[in-house]
Amino acid sequence: MSNESVDLKLGVYTERLDRYIESQTELNKTLTQTLSRLETELREINEWRNKVYGVKTGVVALALLVSHTVLVIGGITGLISWLNNR
Repeated sequence: MSNESVDLKLGVYTERLDRYIESQTELNKTLTQTLSRLETELREINEWRNKVYGVKTGVVALALLVSHTVLVIGGITGLISWLNNR
């Protein structure tokens, strides 16, 4: 094998390696940007989920309060009605 042939093959290999490194660098930048956007979106979704859970808890607490109030007032009204009819 001649020295020129080896130099030519080495040059081609080096050029291909440089192109590969450049493409991998661009791919890494793209992946990093995409992951950063996904992280932001997940954070926003998590915040909304926490807000929805908070509202849901508030509605359940309000429903329990209303039902308890209705039961207590109904019981008192029924007791008074029963005592008046005796």
